[in-house]
Amino acid sequence: MSKPKDVREEDEAQGTQRFREKRDAILAAAAETINLQSARGMTFADVARRVGLNTTSVTYYFKRKEDLAAACFEQTLDLLHSMLAEAERETTPRDRVARYLAVNMERLARIRRGEAHSAATLSDLRAMEEPIKRRLLDGWRGVFRRARALWGDEARSREEINLWGGRAHVLLENTFWLPAWLDRYELDEYPRVEARQMEIFLHGIAAPGSSWHPHLLDLEPPGNEPGREAFLLAATRLINELGYRGASVQRIASELNVTKGSFYHHLDAKDDLAVACHERSFDVLTDAQRLGAEQPGSYWERLTNIVATLLDVQFSEHGPLLRTTALFGLPPETRSAMVDRSNRIARRFAGMISDGIAEGSVRAVDPLIASQALMALQNAAFDMRKWASTMPRDKAVAFYASTLAFGLFDDRVLAG
Repeated sequence: MSKPKDVREEDEAQGTQRFREKRDAILAAAAETINLQSARGMTFADVARRVGLNTTSVTYYFKRKEDLAAACFEQTLDLLHSMLAEAERETTPRDRVARYLAVNMERLARIRRGEAHSAATLSDLRAMEEPIKRRLLDGWRGVFRRARALWGDEARSREEINLWGGRAHVLLENTFWLPAWLDRYELDEYPRVEARQMEIFLHGIAAPGSSWHPHLLDLEPPGNEPGREAFLLAATRLINELGYRGASVQRIASELNVTKGSFYHHLDAKDDLAVACHERSFDVLTDAQRLGAEQPGSYWERLTNIVATLLDVQFSEHGPLLRTTALFGLPPETRSAMVDRSNRIARRFAGMISDGIAEGSVRAVDPLIASQALMALQNAAFDMRKWASTMPRDKAVAFYASTLAFGLFDDRVLAG
C-alpha cells in the first residue's frame, strides 16, 4: 500500500531540504577554503574534510572543482545584490550608502558570533575557465553598476558617471577589506567602527577648506637589476589578474617571452616569487611614505602627495602594485610576515593622520580606521586602470582620491 500523498510529499520535501542543507554546508566549507588558499588551491579533499564527508560525497553535489568554486562566487554575488537591494530602499545616496554599510557590518557581526558563514572573496574570478569566467565577470559588472546607481540613475555628465564609478568601487572595496582588520576589535565595538567608517564616507579626511593640489613624488628607481624588475612587474600584473595560483610560471615566462628556466634564474620557487612581488610593492609604498613625510607643507599636503603618487603608479605603465588578495595561497608563515609589513604601512598612515589632526589640516577622524581606508584605496586602484584610461591621468587620480579626501558625496572635484 502506498503512503498517502501528503506523507510522500512531506518525505520528498525533507529529502530536498537535506540536499540543500548538505549543499549549503559544502559551499560554506568551500568558501572558507577559498579564502585561505584561493580557488585554485582548493581541493575536494579539503572541503570534504571540513564537512565530515568523503570526496565522493562532495562530487555528488559538484562534479568539478571549477563548478564548486563558481557556485561559491555566485553565492557571494547574490549576497552583494541582496545587500544592495536593502540599500536601495532608502531615498538618498547618503542613506543608501549608510544602509549598505550597516547591512554589511551586521553580516560580519553574525559571522563573528558563529551565526553565519563567510562569503568567498572574489579575487580569483579572472582565473576561472571559460565560459564560467565570462558569466561570473558579467555578474560582477552587474553588482558594480548597481552600486554605482546608489548615487542616482541619471548622471548629468560623463564626468559625473566616472565619479560615481570611482565612488562605487571605493565603497565596495572598503567593505571587502573590512574582514582584513575588523578582528582587531571586540564585537561590541562594531557599531563604533561602523559610525567612524561612515564619517569618513560622509566627509572624508581633509579638514574643511582643504584642497587637492598634490605634487607627485620622485620615487627612487627599483634596486633590482633591470631583468629581475621586468620579471617581477610582469608577475605582479598576472597575479593581480589571475590570483597567485592562476599565474603559473609558464604564463609569467610567456608574458616575457622567455623560457621557464629564466624563472629559476631569478627565483628558487614560486612562493619566493609572491614574496618578491610583495616586497617590491611594499618598498614602493614605504618609499612614497618616507619621501612624502620629508616634504614641506602640512600633513594633509604630504598625505595628498603620497596618495596621488601611489595612484599614479597604479594607473601607469610603471605599475601595478601587488594586490593584498595575492596573499591567499601562500604558506601561513609567509603570509603572516607579509600581513605584518602591510600593517606597519597602515600604522604609518595612521601616524601621519594623527599628526594632521593635531595640526588641524586633517579632519578629526579615527586614524586607524582612516589608514585602513587608504590601504583599501591604493590596493584596489589596479582594477580601475581601464576606467582611468578614459581621462587624463591627473583627473583620474583626483576623481579616485576624492572619494576619501572629501567623502563620497562631495562634488568639488567636478569643478576642478
